[in-house]
Amino acid sequence: QLQLVESGGDLVQPGGSLRLSCGASGFSLNSYSIGWFRQAPGKEREGVSCISASGGVVTHYLDSVKGRFTISRDYFKNTVSLQMNNLKTEDTAVYYCAAEKTTDIQGLCVHGPLVDSWGQGTRVTVSK
Repeated sequence: QLQLVESGGDLVQPGGSLRLSCGASGFSLNSYSIGWFRQAPGKEREGVSCISASGGVVTHYLDSVKGRFTISRDYFKNTVSLQMNNLKTEDTAVYYCAAEKTTDIQGLCVHGPLVDSWGQGTRVTVSK
């Protein structure tokens, strides 16, 4: 079972920025497509952004975060980051990352991973 660890969540004011990190121990993220998902109180989990395994050249974003969020890989650190700028109150949620060996990046973001292996997540609160 893949063990992923999310970090970087915090309380931030609207318009602020945060950088989330997804890491793994014992295996390389580089051969997996990675997705960032979030779950707000009372809502279903949704895919925020996904990135392909092969060089990370294929990405997918939820419409509401396009132009504000950027997903990227650090191959040396074995992490996948989500840079979040111009945060809005509606971005408040617990954010999770998931890994899957798939080339269907959009499918991963829309339907989530085939195998549920969610970590603890990291909480992002956007509030004045």
